[in-house]
Amino acid sequence: MSRIARFLKDGTVRYAQLQDADSLQPIAGDIFGSWHLTGETIPLNQVQLLAPVAPTNVIAIGLNYRAHAEESNMPLPERPVIFLKPTTAVCGPNDDIVLPQMAPDEVDYECELTIVIGKTARRVQEDDALDYALGYTCGHDVSARDCQLRLDAQWARGKSFDTFAPIGPWIETDMDPDNAPIRTRLNGEMMQESNTKDLIFSCRELISYLSHCMTLLPGTIIMTGTPSGVGFARKPPVFLRAGDVVEIEVEGIGVLRNRVVAESDSAA
Repeated sequence: MSRIARFLKDGTVRYAQLQDADSLQPIAGDIFGSWHLTGETIPLNQVQLLAPVAPTNVIAIGLNYRAHAEESNMPLPERPVIFLKPTTAVCGPNDDIVLPQMAPDEVDYECELTIVIGKTARRVQEDDALDYALGYTCGHDVSARDCQLRLDAQWARGKSFDTFAPIGPWIETDMDPDNAPIRTRLNGEMMQESNTKDLIFSCRELISYLSHCMTLLPGTIIMTGTPSGVGFARKPPVFLRAGDVVEIEVEGIGVLRNRVVAESDSAA
């Protein structure tokens, strides 16, 4: 299969293979094990696309593009900079990104190629590492910069608010993760534009390195870092505001689109 989607229809969450731009073929079984197509065809416009996986863990990498490290005034890392985001931060395509009441003013965008682990990985070698990836999706590492960079002594809170990890729109299982154009558009304006060939640590290196730190379970996602052009590094800074629309695009996968709302608006 090539593209795997996760969707909600009639109160039931299911996985499917994209048949074409307009329809899905539902999957029976376990996408991380044994599965088959059911033979049904469902129009895409009759379902709600969800985050393409409900992650077992969310692992993220900081400062993994050279130009982003430079714009952040940080030295290039000698090894991957690892942090974690909670699974409760995950949301899907077309879901709202919520500006938290606790920290609404300096919320930033970060486009990221995101790896979806397909089978248990522990101490795997770089040459074999990509065999442990089910595929890849678009990711958005939303970040409250005031919490991350000034108010707290570490990154956890600023990276962890609900809706701060949109992923989607689906998992692409057949692509070259080492040469994928990646970009962010904010209200139609290009803010970030790069290519994964500029990653400091490649997907292969990240899977291997992380698997020596911890067991990577099926369904784990790895957000591989963001390129330059983030909002806090601009002059003047650009932060997300209610009403904004953010599009994260990775060529070979598709476009992850999310609207930005204030927390009071989302709760109404």
